[in-house]
Amino acid sequence: MANIGSYKKKTKIGFEQELHRHQAQNCNGCPLRSLCHKSKYNRIIECNHNLIRLKSQARTLLTSEQGIAKRKQRYWDVEAVFGNIKQNMNFKQFMLRGIDKVNVEIGIIAQWPTTLKSID
Repeated sequence: MANIGSYKKKTKIGFEQELHRHQAQNCNGCPLRSLCHKSKYNRIIECNHNLIRLKSQARTLLTSEQGIAKRKQRYWDVEAVFGNIKQNMNFKQFMLRGIDKVNVEIGIIAQWPTTLKSID
């Protein structure tokens, strides 16, 4: 595939990324053309080389022995906290809707033991 250019694009959160465009040389007569794309021209692919590199690096770290051990430990650490909130505090679902309101509600739940100590 030939490189036909690149451009910069901002994500929703304001991160600027560089995308590279590649176009196939000749899709005519290819038996997989109908599965690959519907355009009447040759296929164009956009890729973010930095994102591919970072994903590969993350995959390498996650599949290493130390990464697997940390993922197992995280499972046990987090599960105990949510189990305590659900069972002991009887918190089964959020009463409010919207990310801001849910953040406030979970903040109140997270502060609950400290609030009780200050009342005593």
